[in-house]
Formats: sequence, C-alpha cells, structure tokens
Amino acid sequence: MGGCSMDDDWELPASSSEARTIVLLGRTGNGKSATGNSILGRRAFKSRFSSTGVTSTCELQTTVLRDGQVLNVIDTPGLFDFSPGSENAGKEIIKCIDLAKDGIHAVLLVFSIRNRFSKEEEAAVQSLQTFFGEKIINYMIVVFTSADALEDDDETLENYLGRECPKPLKEVINLCKNRLVLFDNKTKDESLRGEQVQQLTSLVNTVIKENGGQPYSDELFDEIKKGAMKLHDQEQVESLEGYSEKEKSRIQEMYRLYEEQLSRITEMVELKLRETTQRLEQQLAEEQAARMKAEEIAQKAQMKSSNEIHELRRSLERAQKETEELRLKAASGRCAIL
Repeated sequence: MGGCSMDDDWELPASSSEARTIVLLGRTGNGKSATGNSILGRRAFKSRFSSTGVTSTCELQTTVLRDGQVLNVIDTPGLFDFSPGSENAGKEIIKCIDLAKDGIHAVLLVFSIRNRFSKEEEAAVQSLQTFFGEKIINYMIVVFTSADALEDDDETLENYLGRECPKPLKEVINLCKNRLVLFDNKTKDESLRGEQVQQLTSLVNTVIKENGGQPYSDELFDEIKKGAMKLHDQEQVESLEGYSEKEKSRIQEMYRLYEEQLSRITEMVELKLRETTQRLEQQLAEEQAARMKAEEIAQKAQMKSSNEIHELRRSLERAQKETEELRLKAASGRCAIL
C-alpha cells in the first residue's frame, strides 16, 4: 500500500471507517520518519541516523489497522523547522495539503527525548499556529520519541517532564490539552509496537470527536481540492478517443488554467511563509538581544562584585598587616621597659 495520485477518488465514504489522515511535523533528527514507520508497521519512509534530514519531500503512505481503520500517514521534510532559507518550503506545504485531500485529522508534533527543546522548535510551533490559524491547535498531538533513552535511565515520561520539561514545551503540551504519547521506534517487541499505535489512534479518535468529526481544512485546502478535481475530470475526458481538436484545445487550456492556479496558490503560501518566518526571526532576534543584554548586566555585576571582594580582601590584608605591626611594636616597647 502507499502513495497517492491525482486519480484517486476524491470523495470518501461518510462512515466511521473512512480514511483518516495524520501529518508528522518536527525538527530534523527527532524521528518523524521512524515514527511513521512504527505507525505503518513497516519500513515505508526512509529513516536512518544522520546529521542532515533524510526526508526531502512530503510523502504519503497508507496502512489498514487491526480494526479495519484506514490510516494515511504523511511524512514531511521539516516544513516548520524554522529554516527561512528553505526555498522549497512553500511547494512542500502545497504538496502536503494536496496529499491530505479532504483535510487533516491530526497533526503529530514529534519531539525527541534525546534532544533538548530549542528556541527554533518553539518558533516552529508558533509558525504553525500563525500559518494555519489558531484552530490547528485543536488537531495537535505531541509525540515523544526515543523512549529507550528513558528506559535506560529507568525513568517514566511523567518524571522526565516533571524534572526536565522547559516552560515553552509545557505550554505546547497544555495547548494540546495534554494529548501526548511516547514511542520507542527501535523496539522489536510487537506487543509494545501495537500498544503505542493503539494509544496514538485513541488520541486521534479523541481529536476527531472533539472537532465534531470534521478534519482540519481551510481556504487553501478548498481551492487546491477544487483545482485537483477539475484536473481529475480533465484526465478522464482526455483519456476518451473521438474528441475534436477543438475539445482537445479546450482541455489543454483547462490544464494551463489549473497550473496557473497552482502557481498562484504556491506564491501566496510562500509569501505568507516568508512573512511568518520574518516575524519570528525578529522575535527571536529581540529575545536574543534581551538575553545578551541581561548576560552583559550580570557579567558587569559579577565583575563589580569581584572587584569589591578584591578590594575588601586588600583592605583586610592591610588591616591585618597594621595590626601585626602594632602588636610587634607593643611587644618591642614592653621589652625596652624591662
């Protein structure tokens, strides 16, 4: 199973067994692809230890769970890694939306126990909210990977979060209404794998229920879907023989209009993404400047304190020296009298 193309049926059956779509988002190295493979129950996405991202483009794979539920899993190349230099981010967001077709049922924010929650990740979550609107929060689930690291230290996730969890990450977890799950993507224990996926799908079902059964969608989804449906119809018409040159010309013109529409949407997405990253860059720069100023003030205070301590030590040494001189002088005077 897996993959996705324009010729798939766009309308899903209106039943509890209809396909559900989840999207994996997170920093490079947090284990998005490995988590996707754990969910799918097979090695479908490229995943290996690397200093650079292995996933280069959005990809959709499908699995059927034990209860018959069809689950679409979309892996991404770190769309919101807060990398303003990425030239393909806009196109990849469009592709992700295109793959999601009828909307996203859950967004998995993937963090690793082994990696500290960074300012860039905090900015990425803010970027996600700014880009897709506040209602995207209602679809977010936090996934922690590298559960084996906790096991090595004989710790639980609750203990780890209670002791190590930075305030910004706590805020993200609170935003997600404490919807979180722990994954060990290295385990060979099939029952543990099944338990992890069951916990995740239970959270996905909770998200769907809390959102009235409606997946996340907005005007971008609607516009891309309309265009893709037109293209789907055109492909069906074009596959039929016996049409005149005039009809073929009309079909080619419709193709051209769709390409223009897709190009316009991509430009709009890239502009919005640039505005978002610029705003977050400015915010990070201001925070960094404030942090540097605070460090400078602390450094000056420490230096002043060190100087004062040094001066006190010198005063104390002088006083001790003077006291010793007076003692010796007094002792010498007593000897002269005797």
